[in-house]
Order: sequence, then structure tokens, then C-alpha cells
Amino acid sequence: MIRIVADDKIPFLKGALEGVARVDYLPGDKIAKGDLLEADGLITRTRTLCDRSLLEGTQVRFIASATIGYDHIDTEYCKAAGIQWTNAPGCNSSSVQQYIISMLLYLAKLRNHDLNRLTLGVVGVGNVGSKVASAAKVLGMNVLLNDPPRKRREGRNDFVELDEILEQADIITLHVPLNRGGEDNTYQMANREFIRCIKKGAVLVNTSRGAIVDESALLEGIRGGKLSDVVLDVFENEPGINLELLDAVTLGTPHIAGYSLDGKANGTTMSVRAISQFFTLGLDEWEPDSIPAPIENELFADTSQDDPQTLLWELYRKSYDVTSDDRPLRGDPASFERLRGDYPFRREPHAYSVRLFQGYMEIWTQLEKLGFSVLSDQCT
Repeated sequence: MIRIVADDKIPFLKGALEGVARVDYLPGDKIAKGDLLEADGLITRTRTLCDRSLLEGTQVRFIASATIGYDHIDTEYCKAAGIQWTNAPGCNSSSVQQYIISMLLYLAKLRNHDLNRLTLGVVGVGNVGSKVASAAKVLGMNVLLNDPPRKRREGRNDFVELDEILEQADIITLHVPLNRGGEDNTYQMANREFIRCIKKGAVLVNTSRGAIVDESALLEGIRGGKLSDVVLDVFENEPGINLELLDAVTLGTPHIAGYSLDGKANGTTMSVRAISQFFTLGLDEWEPDSIPAPIENELFADTSQDDPQTLLWELYRKSYDVTSDDRPLRGDPASFERLRGDYPFRREPHAYSVRLFQGYMEIWTQLEKLGFSVLSDQCT
């Protein structure tokens, strides 16, 4: 029977592999070489740095990361050592979309903005960026897309240069992988020159990787009034984050944008199936038995009471309110890692139904396109 070491914070994993493997569950940031000496496989998240110092001398042959990102895996070393690996691309893209929608609606309410009059610049149009762009269009925003690798591959003319986004976008959201060097370098891409060129009063949002942003330049941009609002779900030196920066941003959250139960279940599913395929364990179609439903999964709204955008925020926040993840981190920044590890229950919109009274067709259509089930028999 093969042996697998797994991060103990990966949800829905316990019990999945026990019938075909010996599984040891350990804190992701505590997994050490000694734990892997006799391990055949490793299931991890971003908190385990899978490099030579961890893997050399072990018998690990396969690494499955239940995450979109894989910059915690030294892919060159793995290739040289004959260790295969996989990540979970797109697993939490709908969760990040949910985070961004909540953030956009919250800022619109906070700043009295009409989203129909704003332009969103999406930098990085992969699994996540594509869903964010689609949602922004549902909200009525003008959307600009920037993705140099895709533009080169696909030759599409609907992608714009980064300069155009910096000049025109009222809100810029980053959804790029962390590339250190090369033609598509993203390491500290949001640097002083980036911020200097950004439209005055714009909003900058980062839910990808902290090192994509030069935090000292960002802090200068906030204090100098160049940026009206900054939203950060990721920081460069997590979990030891820059407290001055946290104090300066409008919303700061502990790297949880992709932490819906649905996104976590997707990542676990992809990892179990990948491990199964590699070791021929017979679990190639495995999925979690069930994902708990929200305690209150039916939402009600009288659309005669508010304008459509306010109503949309009041409804959306009942499924996910981004400020609920800002307050705990701001109150206790040292709890960054605990807040991630003990993240509370969050389901995506498809787990909710909405009953509208005095219904606007505009809201009805938007809610359905954002994933909610609208109960039409109660709409008038």
C-alpha cells in the first residue's frame, strides 16, 4: 500500500484515500523532509514549499497541489528529479469571482458609484479573470482585458495593452500567475511606474499573489492620493504582513478569495483524481459525498424598496459579504494563518435561491447570470 502525506487543512480529503493508501495528515507549513522519507505522494496547498531541500532523498514520486497556483513547487527541480506534479487550475475561479463581485458592489455602495459608468480593467484573463470579466459585464460595467500570452497565442483583437488599462480603467484587478523574470514577468509588475501611470483616483485590487505588487510603491500611491481605494487579499510576506499597508487599504483579507467550500471541494476532487490516476488507485471519478448547504439558503427581497444596484448588494451580501473577512484580519493581523486555516463556511451563489417581490426584470436577469436561482412563482 502506498503512503501519502497530506496537508491537514484540505477539506473533504479525510477518508477519501484511506481504503487504498496510508495517509498521514500534517500542518502544511510544518511538513518536513523527515515526514516524506517513505512517502510516495504529497497532497498540498501553497504553504508547503516543495523544493530540493524538502524533497531530495525522499521517495516522493508525485505531488498534487489542491490550488490554482504552483509557485510553491520548484518545477525545475521536480523535472530533474523525476517527480511529477499537478495543480488544480480553475478550481476556485468561481469563488474568486464571488469575492470580486462582493467587493465591487460594496465599493459602489461605499463611494456612491454607479457601476454602469465605470470601467474595469482585468489583467490576466485565465480561468479566474475570464469569470471576473463576465460578472462585471453582468453588473453593467465596461470591461478592458489584458493578457499578453493569450494575445500572442490566439491573436485576438479584444485584448488591449496594459497602458490602455492604466489610462482608462476606474478599477484594475490583477489575476496573473507569479512569474519571476522572462517575457511575461509579473514579479512586482505593479511597481512605481505602474502606479505613476494609473488613472488618478483609480482602485487597485490584487487577489493573485502578493509579490506581484511592490508594496512600498503601493503604500506611496495610497498616501499620495493616486489611488482612491486598494483591496488586497494577498500580501508579499504572508503570514507576516505589512501592518502599515493593511492599515492603509480599504479592504484587506487573509488570502481567502478562493476559499468557498465549492472551490475547496473542486481542488480536493482534482487532487484525489490526479493521485488516483498516477498510482492507479481506482478513484478516478471520486468526488466529495456532499457539500453542506447554507443554513438559510432562500433569500427574499422587495425590489420596490431600493434602486437596483443597492438591492443587488443587499442580496449578494447575504451569500457573501467581503467586509466580514476584512474585520477579523484588521482586528488581529497576527491571526492571518489561523483565519485561513479556520475559514468559516461560505457557499457560492448557486447554493441559494432568491424570491423577489415587486420584481425588476433587470435584477432577476442579473441574479440568474450571477448564479442564483430566482423563484419566478413569487415574482410579480
